[in-house]
Amino acid sequence: MNLQENLTRLEDRIAQACARAGRRRTEVLLVAVSKTQPTEVIRAAYDLGIRDFGENRVQELLKKKDYLPDDIRWHMIGHLQSNKAKYVAPFIRYVHSIDSIETAIELSKRARQSSRLIDVLLEINVAGEASKEGIAVSECKPLLELIFEQAPSIRVRGLMTVAPFEPDAQLVRPYFRELRKLRDELALAELSMGMTNDFEVAIEEGATMIRLGSALFGSRPAAGQTVSNL
Repeated sequence: MNLQENLTRLEDRIAQACARAGRRRTEVLLVAVSKTQPTEVIRAAYDLGIRDFGENRVQELLKKKDYLPDDIRWHMIGHLQSNKAKYVAPFIRYVHSIDSIETAIELSKRARQSSRLIDVLLEINVAGEASKEGIAVSECKPLLELIFEQAPSIRVRGLMTVAPFEPDAQLVRPYFRELRKLRDELALAELSMGMTNDFEVAIEEGATMIRLGSALFGSRPAAGQTVSNL
């Protein structure tokens, strides 16, 4: 793996997608999906200028965090259980995966205890896939209202989705377009959508955050090798 070459290629593809959409490169945040990557690989990406990293599991994130620079902005992109909120509330930059009022209330409670206001995204299962987390489009506005009323220490900044995997990324464009429409109707700012297989289409449809793992880091290492210096 040549991380520098991978990042250079990605930046070129991101810039081209932005140009096609008439957008500035600065409108799209690259979140490096570092799940299962060892700490030295994350540090190498940090040394290349990346500051935003996404993790799927709280336990793995906690194992890595103390071995890496303090100015990393950690994003929780996997499902967050209510009983794990207390572990990430003191430091997490973004939670992309809020899908219940129970989790929102617990995260807000823990944020308040840490004297923080945590930015979150609501995870929307736009395609209605049974295998995916997230709420239906119709549930979004009611959940947003409940969070506003009952979870004052978190701030809903936007929406997130995981599109169905399709070899032809053009086939998922309607899902991204629907999420953007919903975001606009709710007058929110952020759209976290687009992964290695479809991020260019997501950018063209308005993504403000893209979550890239294998396109940056290559294939994932075997489980159990994520924190090599423990």
